[in-house]
Amino acid sequence: MGPTATGKTDLALALVRRFPFEIISVDSALVYRGMDIGTAKPSREILAAVPHHLIDICDPSDAYSAGRFRTDALRVMVDITARGRIPLLVGGTMLYFRALQQGLSNLPAADTQVRSRIEQRAQVEGWKVLHAELARIDPQSAQRIHPNDPQRIQRALEVYELTGRSLTEHFPEAMSDFPYCIVKTALIPHDRTEIHRRVVQRFERMMRNGFIDEVRTLRARGNLHLELPSMRAVGYRQAWEYLDGHGDQDAMIERAVIATRQLAKRQLTWLRAEQDAQVFDPYRSGVEIAISGYFCEKLGCV
Repeated sequence: MGPTATGKTDLALALVRRFPFEIISVDSALVYRGMDIGTAKPSREILAAVPHHLIDICDPSDAYSAGRFRTDALRVMVDITARGRIPLLVGGTMLYFRALQQGLSNLPAADTQVRSRIEQRAQVEGWKVLHAELARIDPQSAQRIHPNDPQRIQRALEVYELTGRSLTEHFPEAMSDFPYCIVKTALIPHDRTEIHRRVVQRFERMMRNGFIDEVRTLRARGNLHLELPSMRAVGYRQAWEYLDGHGDQDAMIERAVIATRQLAKRQLTWLRAEQDAQVFDPYRSGVEIAISGYFCEKLGCV
């Protein structure tokens, strides 16, 4: 587990060369087809050499969820273990990790009318006002959900309006039937400024590789819009708004970099709350050897 720009993919590929692992992606953006450059998706050559599960399984017009991830991941894990191999779950979508291990409550399905009403309120009052309302209704959820995370604010308020009960009240009902022993590793840099530097480098590389053209292609489909989870992904929202005429390219890049840094900060907050995770600094020399040694110890290697 780790925040963006900490080299999770490279580390996972190194581990697969040593251990009988198969990689399962734990990333809410990599599931979408046609979103390659802006998600830093592994290249076709890498995917051909080292297959990754749960990548390119969903159209961007669909709404993928933590519940759907749990179902898909458990199915793949059964298949991998049946072949005598070990699932290696790799990614930065911390909600998916938690849903997989702890289960999910039987929450109501999305309601278009309620969501539209909340969205209209946000346009008038702002998401920070709605986050403050959530803090009154459900302080624990408000503490977990960042004020700049409209998707989860909207969902929390939607659940409360539909059921009269907060998300927190629903959590004890979650099913936690997870039949696997877990070895957790968390990539947490000692120096967070290195993440900031690498985020800038990665976005510059994405721009050189044709990120704006990728978003133009997605827009040309005609069935995508900014309210879809896929288009809310960091970078895609800012590029979409730029193509709508909001600011110049430099301003778009700055907004996307800031949003990515905020995402990394939220990911680190989740990670620090993880129990039983062995922490490694991804930028420290020899981290690959250290993590390999840790897994070897846990797996009982000779």
